[in-house]
Amino acid sequence: MKDKRVMVIPARKKIQEGALDKEHPKLRVAAYCRVSTESEEQTGSFETQVSHYTNYINKNPDWRLVDIYADEGISGTNTKNRKEFNRMIDECMDGSIDLIITKSISRFARNTVDCLNYIRQLKEQKVAVYFENINTDTPRCPKTADFCGVSFIFGVCLVFKDSQR
Repeated sequence: MKDKRVMVIPARKKIQEGALDKEHPKLRVAAYCRVSTESEEQTGSFETQVSHYTNYINKNPDWRLVDIYADEGISGTNTKNRKEFNRMIDECMDGSIDLIITKSISRFARNTVDCLNYIRQLKEQKVAVYFENINTDTPRCPKTADFCGVSFIFGVCLVFKDSQR
């Protein structure tokens, strides 16, 4: 029988608390919620969305909740009156947010042009948008990559076509 060799691996130095966060910072995540009317049924949906995204983001150890941006009783057809949406976009442009989570493309924007313009703007800031209902996000990729490809644009157009029925 051969002699077995044992290799001793020395213990690593204990990492100073907080040092790991500096090496691998948490993703700064925000959620956007919107309901278009103030009816009792939609109010319940609104509160459910806010609660859902707060819990969803907080339970991921690699994420840090920035804020829940929520417009209640606001139509999505025009972004001018969506104060929370505009505040969220401004904070993305300031570099405070890495990822936006929203229920659907139609919650984010109600027309194709607005949707694609905002997504392209956010892409330039390396901010991704995750659409929960279709399990799709716009990847945070370099400016040279065309993340907004034909299939994504086609999908956005289909969503808006269906929402106008």
